[in-house]
Amino acid sequence: QVQLVESGGGLVQPGGSLRLSCAASGSIFSINAMGWYRQAPGKQRGLVASITSGGSTNYADAVKGRFTISRDNAKNTVYLQMNSLKPEDTAVYYCNAILSTYYSESARAYWGKGTLVTVSS
Repeated sequence: QVQLVESGGGLVQPGGSLRLSCAASGSIFSINAMGWYRQAPGKQRGLVASITSGGSTNYADAVKGRFTISRDNAKNTVYLQMNSLKPEDTAVYYCNAILSTYYSESARAYWGKGTLVTVSS
């Protein structure tokens, strides 16, 4: 069994900052990539940022220069530092991990339950 648990969401004023964390636990053999997705009301879930085990990163155009993804491989944890937040960043943020377990060598995607980020004055 694998769990992804997010933390760090909340209410912040425009221009403010938040840091999200996601810890993966369970019978994890290897984690390939981790990332963050978000889903705003009435919109589809989309990629915010991702990071490979080697540290290569990818960002959505809307967050480039404002958000930074990082990862602690020893802790199976991924972080998302969000600066200069805008009202349009309001969404539920979901953690994602592509990983294999001790029970299956085939890697697949796992998801957290999500954490709400609200940017409003």
